[in-house]
Amino acid sequence: MNQVELLAPAGDFEKLKFAFHYGADAVYLAGKRFGLRAFAGNFNDEELEEAVRYAHDRHKKVYVTMNAYPHNDGLEGIGAYAQFLESIQVDAILIADPGVYWLIKEAGVKVPIHISTQATIVNWAGIRFWENMEGVDRVVLARELSLEEIREIKDKTSAELEVFVHGAMCMSYSGRCLLSNYMTGRDANQGACAQPCRWRYALVEEKRPGEYYPVEEDAQGSYIFNSHDLSTLGYLKDLVEAGVSSLKIEGRMKSIFYLSTVVRAYRRVLDGVLAGQVDEDAFVYSEKELNKISHRPYTSGFLFGRPEDHAINSAFSGPVTPYEFCGVVLDYDSAIKMAKVEQRNKMVLGEAIQFFGPDYTELDHQIDQMYDENMEEITEAPHARQVIYMPVDQPVKPMDILRRKAKA
Repeated sequence: MNQVELLAPAGDFEKLKFAFHYGADAVYLAGKRFGLRAFAGNFNDEELEEAVRYAHDRHKKVYVTMNAYPHNDGLEGIGAYAQFLESIQVDAILIADPGVYWLIKEAGVKVPIHISTQATIVNWAGIRFWENMEGVDRVVLARELSLEEIREIKDKTSAELEVFVHGAMCMSYSGRCLLSNYMTGRDANQGACAQPCRWRYALVEEKRPGEYYPVEEDAQGSYIFNSHDLSTLGYLKDLVEAGVSSLKIEGRMKSIFYLSTVVRAYRRVLDGVLAGQVDEDAFVYSEKELNKISHRPYTSGFLFGRPEDHAINSAFSGPVTPYEFCGVVLDYDSAIKMAKVEQRNKMVLGEAIQFFGPDYTELDHQIDQMYDENMEEITEAPHARQVIYMPVDQPVKPMDILRRKAKA
């Protein structure tokens, strides 16, 4: 049980740093090629090398995704890129396409291979196939599996199992969706999904063109493909006892506020599970924290069978956003009790905010004074990433986050 890993997304270098700071054991990320998140920041070669060095200095791990399904014209350079990843000592490469696996092995690369959820592994036989392939030591299970199925898979296989525990759910089976490609020309399996499943839909009868009938009567229309978000915080003990080796958080394109909040919540509960003493107060607090980030209604997904009545929210498109991301602490001068903050959202004098960090719950604070970089007093901080100073009586630390309740 002590080997269970908390795995977080890292869409760019800043997110990688926050993921580790708030408790992730490892991150998964993409370079500029062969990954499935074309619109995340992603890492160029120099950044990848720096990211691996940064992680290893902190005894953390970095997994790089090469899990796209390339067409013929996308195969060139796969072997050479894998050789580069090996040279910078990444901890694993995620792949889905057997052809990509073959090209990596043809290049002589010995980096451990993880089989991506894009490979849609839903049974023990599929894992038996992959675990007999040289270098494959982990399989990321499809999201459509129950706890009972996961237990059976673990009983009949030897590869490490990785399972998604939190984040957005795809309306299509393990992400195999053609809507984006058909409607926008952006291929989901090439990393460019436009998320048309979140759009509003209506019925049109063949002989009545132009007459649109909402599938479900609602002032906003109907969102028949709109999946709820996955949250398994209350079932981490079950997953650990089922033999899962890695608990994976979705969201390479989410903010550092979202990422830090989720990692922090799962870290607290997982630590209790691994210690054999789940703290009910810690769980209740962490569950409330997950409701403070931008999210759709939560579901436990397929853990207990088919989610017949708690997976689709047909009358609601956008996520709720109870709290807003305001800024990040850069430094704190304890002698004058002054916090140096990088602003990420407009802040004004007199409003109430909260600080939070990985090692405390939160600190309520009212902004009574603010100063710009020249220590000139200001009444608002409207500019993106503006550096400001504010008196804060209790000490805060670099990489602590500022948030506020969203305005109604």
